Amino acid sequence: MSPKEPSDLEYTSLQKEIESLKQQIQSSQKNVRDSELEQVMLDMSEVSKLKISVKRNLKGHIHKVNGVAFSGDSRHLVSGSLDGKLIIWDTWTGNKIQIILLRSSWVMTVAFSPSGNFVASGGMDNMATVYDINNRNATGEARILRELAGYEGFLSSCKFLSDTELITGSGDMKLSKWDLRTGIKTLELFGHAGDVVSLSLHPTDLNVLVTGSVDQTTKLWDLRTNSCQQTFYGHTADVNSVFFHPSGLAFASASEDFTARLFDIRADQEVSVYETATPEIAFTSSVFSKSGRYLLAGGDDGGIHTWDALKSVYLGPLTAHEDRITSLAITESGIAIASSSWDQNVRVWL
Repeated sequence: MSPKEPSDLEYTSLQKEIESLKQQIQSSQKNVRDSELEQVMLDMSEVSKLKISVKRNLKGHIHKVNGVAFSGDSRHLVSGSLDGKLIIWDTWTGNKIQIILLRSSWVMTVAFSPSGNFVASGGMDNMATVYDINNRNATGEARILRELAGYEGFLSSCKFLSDTELITGSGDMKLSKWDLRTGIKTLELFGHAGDVVSLSLHPTDLNVLVTGSVDQTTKLWDLRTNSCQQTFYGHTADVNSVFFHPSGLAFASASEDFTARLFDIRADQEVSVYETATPEIAFTSSVFSKSGRYLLAGGDDGGIHTWDALKSVYLGPLTAHEDRITSLAITESGIAIASSSWDQNVRVWL
């Protein structure tokens, strides 16, 4: 017999119990907090506003651009758009290197392998597709290396662990790890109670990653134990983005609740909340500077908002796009940042 579905009354009671447990966890965390980040950093010198500007305005897409990702060489960039194309750019010259026509135009995420040999994309087709950009067909397009099916929801995020491994987050609330040599799913992890919207890999240990979800939580995972290690609460709406601090000891998140937040893994809790001077700006994406001192978050107002991450001081917005920013990416070198938007443009900042 199939399990009995809970009644509306039972469901409401369970929801209240869950919220009560969350409040108890957060209360316990506050009780062991010995200081506030802002107070600890009072004697630290202030930083100036971030002085970067657009060096390349990459035009070529004719519809909303939903994702950008840099290659490990800090030069090449892939962008994915609802016009049904991936474009690989040389950001030093602004030239298009390659255009890949997608079988489905509903792309939501893109990834570039660190070696620069492969790109991946996925979206509403419920599939991750990996392309070998050094192996082209008769028409000059990159050949498909793998089409990874088996999802029960849209693909919202993906990252290469190496040229032979890909990890994805999807609308079916799970993480999936794939062996690209065989096309076999080698790992499937559950834990979120909603779509897994974003993931970020640890800067030095690729067995560790964080995820953000529409269930309003962020989670830390270890692929060696195949399990969630920690769950972090604080947001009150969808978590659209997570990004590891360069130290690997903390990570930032960006949310529809008009805040970005900093979570300390050692403290097992939120240590800072970042807001703007203008209320009600939902954040879609986030990155740290290479030093970890600056936090940047893309907003639905088209601006890139910046903070002193340690002193929790808002440094103001960069006038970036004419519509909602969808993605931010930073080069391995830390020299450049890329942004994409519904305004159909990709911009490179230095």
